[in-house]
Amino acid sequence: MSEIIHGNCLEVLKSLDENSIDAIVTDPPYELGFMGKSWDKSGIAFNTEVWSECLRVLKPGGHMLAFGGSRTFHRIAVAIEDAGFELRDTIMWVYGSGFPKSHDVSKGIDKMLGKEAEREIIGYKRQGTKSMFDGGKPRPATLPATLPATLPATLPAARWQGWGTALKPAFEPIILARKPISEKNIAENVLKWGTGGINIDDCRIPLKGERQPTRSGKPPKNGVTYNLAIKSGGNGGNRTPQQGRWPANFIHDGSEEVLKLFPETKPSKQSERGKVEIFKKENSWIGESTVRGHNDSGSAARFFYCAKASRKERGEGNNHPTVKSLALMQYLVRLITPPNGIVLDPFTGSGSTLIAATREGFRYIGIELNEEYIEIAEKRLESEQPLFEYNNT
Repeated sequence: MSEIIHGNCLEVLKSLDENSIDAIVTDPPYELGFMGKSWDKSGIAFNTEVWSECLRVLKPGGHMLAFGGSRTFHRIAVAIEDAGFELRDTIMWVYGSGFPKSHDVSKGIDKMLGKEAEREIIGYKRQGTKSMFDGGKPRPATLPATLPATLPATLPAARWQGWGTALKPAFEPIILARKPISEKNIAENVLKWGTGGINIDDCRIPLKGERQPTRSGKPPKNGVTYNLAIKSGGNGGNRTPQQGRWPANFIHDGSEEVLKLFPETKPSKQSERGKVEIFKKENSWIGESTVRGHNDSGSAARFFYCAKASRKERGEGNNHPTVKSLALMQYLVRLITPPNGIVLDPFTGSGSTLIAATREGFRYIGIELNEEYIEIAEKRLESEQPLFEYNNT
């Protein structure tokens, strides 16, 4: 069962069975009127009833990841919480390609005083060769390549030279919420419903060739690092592999601007040498746990990297203004969806969540009001179907 349903998400959600969905990953409207789009200022994302229906169809213990805008996500979060969800965390999706939508206060004053044309041009500021929302397509011809840099024409304007009205956008929050469990504890809930936990091991941040030294000082075999050793009677033992760093509530796009925010780090003595803790019971040695760092250096930004959506990912003719990276969406879907689960996206847009679910081997239900976006999503999904069939055999 994988389908896109055309209609208002609130009405369509009411038609879905209770406790039938394993995970929800969605990018709802931020309610900012983005690029003049009416669907981004309807108030639907602030409507508690929508999230109440999401809660109803989600299995007990099921998780939801919902994007938000830095100015309005608090209202989405409150609506989600008021619907009955538990707010578990907020993931920060950080990028360096945002564009400041700021009003020049000095120019505004000169314009108000009728002196805008008298501003002295002292040079030209070059604009980027690519536009903001098109996944890297050439800048539209209507957008000039350069803008004049001018000096204030009046004293009031001079006093406010250099002042603007907005910061450069550089992050989007992703709300992590969970439907309360129905059983006495997580273990019982997972056994009954298959939901309640998040997929830590399959979402660990790869070490990318970094290796921890073993207690003997020799490198681990096959590139697998071990950080726990429990021995019985002093002979042999079982070891648990450390597959990578624990997933964090921080994701970035790898841009130069983001990387510059993180200083270079060097391994500490603790990281290089490790620390051995001895487990004792009635003065008898029963095992040891080796606590180690990764014996590596470099920017802390290496902890999680996920680029923005490329032009190829968007697909030809995809004019949706807020397409998310497929790598990012695959990670999010994988993080909260149990094996053989069904992923719901009540705000499907051009279908990135559905493609991510398909690539991860999950079934999906998408809901979208705009017929144009449904056509785009279906076209993007056509080439993904063989992979979906393969993953489910």
